[in-house]
Amino acid sequence: MQKALVIIPTYNESQNAEKIITEVLAQTEMVQVLIVDDNSPDGTADIVKKMMEANPRIHLLQRERKLGLGTAYVAGFKYAIAHGFDFIFEMDADFSHNPKEVPIMLGKMDECDVLIGSRYIKGVNVVNWPMKRLILSYSANIYTRIITGMPVHDATAGFKCYKRKVLETIDLDAIRSNGYAFQIETNFMAWRKGFIIKEMPIVFVDRRVGVSKMNKKIVYEAAFMVWKLKLQSLFKKD
Repeated sequence: MQKALVIIPTYNESQNAEKIITEVLAQTEMVQVLIVDDNSPDGTADIVKKMMEANPRIHLLQRERKLGLGTAYVAGFKYAIAHGFDFIFEMDADFSHNPKEVPIMLGKMDECDVLIGSRYIKGVNVVNWPMKRLILSYSANIYTRIITGMPVHDATAGFKCYKRKVLETIDLDAIRSNGYAFQIETNFMAWRKGFIIKEMPIVFVDRRVGVSKMNKKIVYEAAFMVWKLKLQSLFKKD
């Protein structure tokens, strides 16, 4: 039986951790969960450890300090490869991504190598975001598509599924971005390697509880990342 790992980075997600893990694991027996926690002061890791005692499908990487989204996913990817998972998901802890979409996405993985849960492939499917943030996100994806030439409508999406061979092929140690630019960079690396990327429409709902990690540094990093990738594609062969 093939197995899938849902990687969920956390920092101060004690209000969501137990609920999101329970919901994800309830979807299908082939799924396991890996929490990558950046030493959350609110005790997120302790909640996960307690759940692990009763369920071997729950795993934890506890890091010594807040190191960021990109490095959390890279650590999770390496864990997934080392433990032989066939499909690897990225997913937020705050229920902005619906766990019920996980088995649907798995069912589509015979059609592609990377599947993106897309907010923008069929109109705009975002709930409860301020208009300013929605315009920023939508515009950033148009900007990314024009500059890089990558045929992806939601390049900054954080709900994704990879086949293991994709993560084995791209150079994980070469990834330098750490915010939403991480999503752009990994999509671009997979696309440049010739992997098939598809998008599936989802409804993105802003977090129920907790605090958003978005800040200006993350926005600037993504804005400059697209030019870096464009220049690399012009002067560097894969």
